[in-house]
Amino acid sequence: MREFENRVAIVTGTTGIGRAIAKRLASGGCSVVACGIEAPANQELQLEAQANELSLLVEQCDVSQPDQVRSVVAKTVATYGRLDIIVNAAAIHPFGTAVETDPDTWNRCMAVNLGSIFLLAHFGIPEMKKRDGGSILNLSSVQGHACQRGVAAYAASKGAIHSLTRALALDHAADHIRVNSISPGSIRTPMLARAAAHFGPDESTEAIFERFGAAHPLGRIGTPEEVAELAAFLASDKAGFCTGGDYLVDGGLLAGIGVQ
Repeated sequence: MREFENRVAIVTGTTGIGRAIAKRLASGGCSVVACGIEAPANQELQLEAQANELSLLVEQCDVSQPDQVRSVVAKTVATYGRLDIIVNAAAIHPFGTAVETDPDTWNRCMAVNLGSIFLLAHFGIPEMKKRDGGSILNLSSVQGHACQRGVAAYAASKGAIHSLTRALALDHAADHIRVNSISPGSIRTPMLARAAAHFGPDESTEAIFERFGAAHPLGRIGTPEEVAELAAFLASDKAGFCTGGDYLVDGGLLAGIGVQ
């Protein structure tokens, strides 16, 4: 399907879920500018896009920095003439309680995971308004609803995304800009691999993934492509009456309680 023909998107994050969403939108005919801070991941995505003849341009960007975000938005509009979709998938995942987390780590987590969403809205929404609307998707997490121990900064940042999503949806509904969030469960990404190494340093990554998967009623962890399909729906005109919501793609993780 070419449901995104003549649409232009900015996607933050060039690994894991962000990468899958960028490719899914591009495969649907969208012109995508993907931006991330990791140069090797950026290069890999650019080569993959070229090999598959996707309209996907990769930009180096620290999404916590206003000038760099402003530059990406300006370059996107200068190159493609418009901006219709923003997907905020860039994130970092520090570990630690509030006592264990140093202030610099806390501030960096908030700047990347939450501040970047503000910056893309701040610079991107005026461009969307010129085209009478658009769609913004913010990647949250099940840890924004309920969390494990030792992830104070990450969980706080993801919970705040839900509130910011609702605020943006209400503030810009009259501009025909829809704003939603997605809360994935355990997804096979480099970030989850790092979590596996942290919580099970003496076990193999696959063994930890199996253990994480067993906590989900569907009995497995998810894939970035499964999240990307939900993102594609929410970004499309098919979701034209969806705004201000959070959508779970968590294998049923939050459907139950921890009592057998």
